[in-house]
Amino acid sequence: MLNDSVNHYKLFQKPTKIKRIQLTTELELGCLSYSPCPRLLRRRPRPKKMDGGGGEKTQKSGILLLHNAVIVTMDPASRVLRDGALVVDGDRIRALGPSSNLLREFSLLADDVLDLHGRFVLPGFVNTHVHTSQQLGRGIADDVDLMTWLHLRIWPYESHMTEEDSYLSTLLCGIELIRSGVTCFAEAGGQHVAGMAKAVELLGLRACLAQSIMDSGEGLPANWSVQSTDSCIQSQKELFKKHHNTADGRIRIWFGLRQIMNATDRLLLETRDVAEELNTGIHMHVAEIPYENQLVTSTRGVDHGTATYLEKIGLLRSNLLAAHSVWLNDAEIGFFSKAGVKVSHCPASAMRMLGFAPIKEMLDAGVCVSIGTDGAPSNNRMSMVDEMYLASLINKGREAYIRGTTNPTAVPAETVLKMVTVNGAKSVLWDNEIGSLEVGKKADMVIVNPFSWSMVPLHDPISNLVYCMRTENIDSVMCNGQWIMKDQKILNVNEQEVISMAMQASSDLLNRAGITLPKRMNFV
Repeated sequence: MLNDSVNHYKLFQKPTKIKRIQLTTELELGCLSYSPCPRLLRRRPRPKKMDGGGGEKTQKSGILLLHNAVIVTMDPASRVLRDGALVVDGDRIRALGPSSNLLREFSLLADDVLDLHGRFVLPGFVNTHVHTSQQLGRGIADDVDLMTWLHLRIWPYESHMTEEDSYLSTLLCGIELIRSGVTCFAEAGGQHVAGMAKAVELLGLRACLAQSIMDSGEGLPANWSVQSTDSCIQSQKELFKKHHNTADGRIRIWFGLRQIMNATDRLLLETRDVAEELNTGIHMHVAEIPYENQLVTSTRGVDHGTATYLEKIGLLRSNLLAAHSVWLNDAEIGFFSKAGVKVSHCPASAMRMLGFAPIKEMLDAGVCVSIGTDGAPSNNRMSMVDEMYLASLINKGREAYIRGTTNPTAVPAETVLKMVTVNGAKSVLWDNEIGSLEVGKKADMVIVNPFSWSMVPLHDPISNLVYCMRTENIDSVMCNGQWIMKDQKILNVNEQEVISMAMQASSDLLNRAGITLPKRMNFV
């Protein structure tokens, strides 16, 4: 059995003494000074107060005060607090401001007062497109085209999954997400949502979960091809009723449409209507490859492709999260902007199999573009830190490719940070509570330790967060006011136990699915 908690783990360890260093950078707020220590959190003694009999007792307010941090708020004013403090009360942010002010106001009220020694505090990252149930299939579909990827590898894999497989896969994926600073993700559509929900609740993450839904198309496994449109809709309604708003409100259920090539018009239209009725989102792969657009043009009577057809039938709405959206023309970008469609850009996956999405054009048109990792068989790395780096670089490179001249200013660092925070929250329809560090919002945050070979010197801290940060710089992660990783220790599950069980489950699953991979090189 997996450990439900790690009660034996000592959350706060006494740090060793280390010489104070000073690093400076030119920010609007002035010079930053840092004092790194080996462990993230140094806890001050709990404040005492007198009881009625003249004795002392420890306060148990549940209030957490973090101070001496560089707080990148991602609020509408793009404020960065040089020596900032933040107060967490329950699952929400109660106060935010200069350390001196909040220490004076909350030191005696707080249960814990923690010195971050100049580390960065950011909103939790939002991964807007990830197939958590595909984590056990990492490496089974490398270096193949999309149709081979789907028909011969992924669909046989997914169609033979059990709920326990989905549970273990989501646990394994969730560990990797947490280690890269993710506090919320949008499931792109997978198998056995109940298993996903169980894992999400245990890990302490926030998620919008969706089932992979298909009611037509070629190449479907036998046990999928019998699914009717009615059963597709009804199964999602049942998932919504059972799991929506569970796990202390951290789990929401969305409706999934795998792709237009596997959806009848009736499925598209009824999904649109039921999602609107239930006030939830729709997650769909859109305009992934040229063949998709060609097929839609030839079979559904439009002059371009998927996005044009979805606009024609009224499915382009503000609750649609369109994954990839690589092969859009200018008119379709305009459709997205007008309808408020959200786009999940998956840089690594797109470069591998799909192409270069017109991200700069979408951003310039006012489309809300966020970032996703996609699944392990199409990316291999579930690291939002890596995707941030790639998102900026490949879109600069695309400018040179399509225009014949370089444009290093395309998709700058601050835009990428917005894509993984504010835009991510908007994309999952949760921006009223997450995506920025503001009073009243949920306490979802990431603590970054920049004092390592990968990030110093810190001449431009915002740039460093995108171009220099590695997963190893993510120290601690909080979701819904609870630490889910502390000092790089996953708290709610036994990580090694998950890895061991997942390795065995993945081997058994591939055997059941009959998937064999071509041999590479000469193993002896």
